[in-house]
Amino acid sequence: MAAFAMLLMSASAAGAQNFPQPLPEEPVPTVSELPERYPDSWVFVHDLHFNSLPDGRAAIVDVAAANHNLRGQIPVAQFGNILPSTTRGEIYVGETFYSRLTRGERTDVITIWDTKTLAPKDEIVLPGGKRGLFVTLRNSLQLTNDEKWALVFNFTPGSSVTVVDLDGRKILSDIDLPGCSLVYPTGPRGFTSLCADGTMTSIALDAAGKAGPAVTSEAFNDIDDDPLFMTPAMVGRTGWFVSFKGNLRAIDFAGAAAKDLGSFAIPPQAGGEPEWRPAGWQVISADRAGLLYVLMNPKGVEGSHKDGGTEAWVIDPQAKTLVRRIALKNHSLSIEATQQQQPLLVASRPDGSLDVYDAASGAFVRTVASVVHDPMTMTAAR
Repeated sequence: MAAFAMLLMSASAAGAQNFPQPLPEEPVPTVSELPERYPDSWVFVHDLHFNSLPDGRAAIVDVAAANHNLRGQIPVAQFGNILPSTTRGEIYVGETFYSRLTRGERTDVITIWDTKTLAPKDEIVLPGGKRGLFVTLRNSLQLTNDEKWALVFNFTPGSSVTVVDLDGRKILSDIDLPGCSLVYPTGPRGFTSLCADGTMTSIALDAAGKAGPAVTSEAFNDIDDDPLFMTPAMVGRTGWFVSFKGNLRAIDFAGAAAKDLGSFAIPPQAGGEPEWRPAGWQVISADRAGLLYVLMNPKGVEGSHKDGGTEAWVIDPQAKTLVRRIALKNHSLSIEATQQQQPLLVASRPDGSLDVYDAASGAFVRTVASVVHDPMTMTAAR
């Protein structure tokens, strides 16, 4: 018996020596900081969250990472909009709250988030309860005047724009836009809006943020037969818009008044009946070299423009040629090209996952699974 006891004690001692030592205590909470400038492989993915609209959010995703793709997340409530600054170390969110969550007193705000900590820094209350509440479009919240001012599109259904001083945290002006929608930063400080009669109106802002003279173009947007999708791909200060039937149109936003630079048809390709057409929510994107990517649906008909697509067509807008066609592994709703030297193409799926492709070859790279619920728009870090 004594020998057995000695053997048991020896085994216990040996086991204790081999047993993993406890980990050191970690402080709680532990918060990691993100870099002040996000890498070019990161993408903001806006989750409208249809099942719970007051609980929308935006995920910050590294689509080049083999794992641990989700880098952070911030709330974007109630048909909100997200707009990262490229110079100020801040992320701006236009959102709406009700005092009883789904009813009660309404408050519209721009919430200001720190890019490194993803902590809220401040908020600016927007007066009048008129911020446009609709499925998110990137051009309902934009920056102008070297990112010192924000432009908020309002819809009541009367349309207007609120000019917000981000430094002074105050409202500068409200500008009526009868019959026109959304905002496209124009010139050194100003904006353009697309109008229901097929024209566009450009408004320069003075040093106090007040509206100067308005310049309205000739009609160029065929509203009845072939209207433009309203979210462009930006190449420098040129916005590339694609139409429902597959025409590409360039608009120059560099001057005080926007200029229509004309259009051309996406080079026709055989395959699919009745025809290939652009379709989805965010259907066009551009890489840093200026190539355009258009999400295409092989079953294009009247009313199919929101259906999403199965291919991304890569177009050189200078040569007006089709460079390649990227077959997507899954039906997709939106696309976005990263701004890397060797870009990736990100396609969002209805199930909330992201498929990532090598934009140069079209080769499938990876799936970032179920990163959000309802990925409507994506914004590549710049």
